[in-house]
Amino acid sequence: MKKIIIHSLPVVISLVWLMAVPQTFNPIILKGPDFLRFYLILVLGFYVSLFMLNSLKETISGTTFYFVGLIFLLGIIKLIRGLMLGKPVGFLVMILIAECIVTLIFISSHVNEKIR
Repeated sequence: MKKIIIHSLPVVISLVWLMAVPQTFNPIILKGPDFLRFYLILVLGFYVSLFMLNSLKETISGTTFYFVGLIFLLGIIKLIRGLMLGKPVGFLVMILIAECIVTLIFISSHVNEKIR
């Protein structure tokens, strides 16, 4: 339960920002810079919570991987939408690549802990 609450905080913070600044609940319809701000708040907040749990010697659960997958899926959906509309998506691609690298690092550490 503690992990769900810790991982939910960045999601709530990014949704509050989404409602306060662009005044919408749908991140898919946001224009490029606003979506990138929302997505960076979401991704950075989530990985801060992940590093915090990792530093507290908590194990990475399946819930964490679901959160990672949903955040990545949101980025992929926006990437596909941007490509279909012919918009520049370079920054989003770089964020998604960085997210993949960090996720692979955490997955490999999770597998190493399972082996021990």
